[in-house]
Amino acid sequence: MSTVRKVEVSVYQKPKKGNYACGDSYFYTETDKEFVCALADGLGSGDFAKESSQAVIDIIRSNVYTTVEQLVRKCNEALTGKRGVVLGILKLNFKAKMYSFSSLGNIGVMTVTKDKKKKRNIPNAGYLSGYQRSFKVTQEKLESEMNFIMFSDGVMDKELSRRFFTNKDVRSITQMYEHTSDEVRQDDTTLIAMRYED
Repeated sequence: MSTVRKVEVSVYQKPKKGNYACGDSYFYTETDKEFVCALADGLGSGDFAKESSQAVIDIIRSNVYTTVEQLVRKCNEALTGKRGVVLGILKLNFKAKMYSFSSLGNIGVMTVTKDKKKKRNIPNAGYLSGYQRSFKVTQEKLESEMNFIMFSDGVMDKELSRRFFTNKDVRSITQMYEHTSDEVRQDDTTLIAMRYED
């Protein structure tokens, strides 16, 4: 059984101005076969938003071996009677050398290849709230020395143009983001930087 990690992760998170609780919740884990990361943002902010986003993350934590599509459906079912969430789920399949993700609402996913080409993916519209809804799952080739950036809507468009997202050290990505972004956040903010190396 391998103990060498293929994915390094660093996270920056800060609640909206005036709140002590952040309405964003996240989770990631790595096995010998795959890596899974999820970011959920409860609608609104504060404790009720946190309750919904954490409920979704708990579902994902308990079902990491299912597909991205199945995870989204299970999360949607768990939100019946609760405040809705927007959600991003990313899976890296080490054996197949493929990654897949689904993003709903304003959870963004950006990829950066080793030759520093950035690609920002457009999320599905809407949010999960217990009602059946359509969404797409994107699947693409996984390359070594690839960065993945997942972020909630507290991250502003102007902040995503920074060069440091191409850095090899993911801790430096989140540290530089913290130092260069606005200190007072107008929304709950979570930025997860991940780097895959085979």
